[in-house]
Amino acid sequence: MKKFLILIAMAITIISLTACSTGSTNSNNDSASVSSVDQSVGSSTPIASTGGGNGGSKPAQSTVNSSVGGNVQNSTQVSGNGQNSTQPGSSQTNGNTSVETPSNGEVVEKGSVKILSSFGGMETAYATWEKGSSNYVAYVKEANGGTFSKIDDQLIRQYPDYFRVDVLGLKKGNYQIKIVPTNGSTELSNEASIVEVRVDAHKREGFAFSSQSPNKTASGAYNDDGTLKQNAQVLYITKDNVNTITLDVIKDSKGTKQTGTGLSAIMALRQKGYDKTPLAVRFIGQIKDSEVSGLNTSGYIQVKGCYNVTMEGVGSDATLYGWSFLVRAANNVEIRNFGIMMFKDDGISMDTDNNNIWVHNNDFFYGAPGSDADQVKGDGSCDNKKTSYITVSYNHFWDSGKAILCGMGDTVNYFATFHHNWFDHSDSRHPRIRVGTVHVYNNYYDGVSKYGIGATTGSSCFAESNYFLNTKKPMLISQQGTDIASGKGTFSGEAGGIIKAYGNVFQNTVAPVDYSKNQTDFDCYTVSNAGDKVPSTVKTKLGGTGYSNFDTDSTMYSYVADSGEIVPSVVKAYSGRVGGGDFKWTFTDSENTDYSVNVQLKNAIASYQTSLVKVGGTK
Repeated sequence: MKKFLILIAMAITIISLTACSTGSTNSNNDSASVSSVDQSVGSSTPIASTGGGNGGSKPAQSTVNSSVGGNVQNSTQVSGNGQNSTQPGSSQTNGNTSVETPSNGEVVEKGSVKILSSFGGMETAYATWEKGSSNYVAYVKEANGGTFSKIDDQLIRQYPDYFRVDVLGLKKGNYQIKIVPTNGSTELSNEASIVEVRVDAHKREGFAFSSQSPNKTASGAYNDDGTLKQNAQVLYITKDNVNTITLDVIKDSKGTKQTGTGLSAIMALRQKGYDKTPLAVRFIGQIKDSEVSGLNTSGYIQVKGCYNVTMEGVGSDATLYGWSFLVRAANNVEIRNFGIMMFKDDGISMDTDNNNIWVHNNDFFYGAPGSDADQVKGDGSCDNKKTSYITVSYNHFWDSGKAILCGMGDTVNYFATFHHNWFDHSDSRHPRIRVGTVHVYNNYYDGVSKYGIGATTGSSCFAESNYFLNTKKPMLISQQGTDIASGKGTFSGEAGGIIKAYGNVFQNTVAPVDYSKNQTDFDCYTVSNAGDKVPSTVKTKLGGTGYSNFDTDSTMYSYVADSGEIVPSVVKAYSGRVGGGDFKWTFTDSENTDYSVNVQLKNAIASYQTSLVKVGGTK
């Protein structure tokens, strides 16, 4: 049963912090050395990076007024740029709610190690400290008791002026991180420094976590509380060991194992589907396509036929440059915390026969230009084809040309959820939907130059409590309403799909044409309450299809939607990589309507280099 948490208030203060395939082509056009396998994870703290947040500066405050129910127009804009420190999950479906702001970590024991910063994000935490003359080890424990467990050495990294450790796989709670200098093999415990941080939980919501789905979860190698599964294997991948790391993989029904050497070979062995052992593959630093053997012609490593796999970046600078992942015939797969740059085909491609896939907390940048006119920024950033029960959440799309294709060649219904994504001056497809059943909620549309949500081919889309700022054509139904206002379809010649709308905010944006204003050429059907059904008499102009009312069905998953007004603060706080990632860029107002390539941004992406010096706690 769908469950809502409804919190109604008369007025609130919003707090935000200012901070710095084989590769099928989408033919529709829109106008440091480590080599290790850690299998003894029960004795050391599991580590995996996902969204974090920056904190420390005094919050700016902005009061927001809201109408209860329906769409909200001309509301006060929420202030704040870059990464804010707002906890996701404080939410509602009616009225307003306040935003809880997590704090930076606090030094609780000061030794010779000078702590520079620390923070707890979603199921992850990190600390940085000044580089001294010593080597270092690190430990973690729950703040309210227990004993310290050693953090894997690969999670300690050296940068030009500091060291950093990321602690992954933490369930919600308070934790202490202890940094210990060493003299050779001797730990100088009396000189250790300890910081305490608060860790929050991910929102495991959407169709990827539906009880009606084949696998019931998309947490990959992790439990749904964020901790690593007891029998999980862990691989640490760097540019130096990506082709030499080894893992024994079950290759047949008899349990026979074969050693795979290199990431591509390991994943090829997992394709057979016999080895369902949870596998967390942790990527450290920047890895370029030229450094990876076994990529297919479209620049992918295939996550194919796999079960229970998490592909994850460590920290704020994990970057796939010129390559990425193709997910096919896979079950219970999670991809998180990557910066994805200059990819050759799609940024991440979920293509054919997948179930329970979760793509979250990634930064999608420009891809390599394709052959079509609409591929100058690369092809699709995160595309979904013939795949069901997916959730795409808390990603940051940086001026993407075509953000998300949802359905291509699909002939049967599928289920997809998109929530808390930051479409930052991207152009189109947020998402572009064919056929499927799709829930789009709590996304931040920030300077969209072509169109927001597009529904075609009999699809049903529930657009709930999104925030549209400077967005051209927020919602489109193919071949009707705003789509053909200029005489020709904006994005598709296909039959239309129905968009149900509730609680959306439009700021400096022309709101879509509602059914109440025009029963033929409408862009959406707006309801007064989230649980209201769309009447069966509401049909698309071309195709004559109606809305499935999936979101009011008893089999709908449980979720908690934030009020539309607080979406910018929540999304900015936790979208993209830990702490917003190491790549910073500020868009100008002129780019709200400009969908050409930003040459300066393109150059910055193309020339990106991590500042990582070395992996491990030794100098």
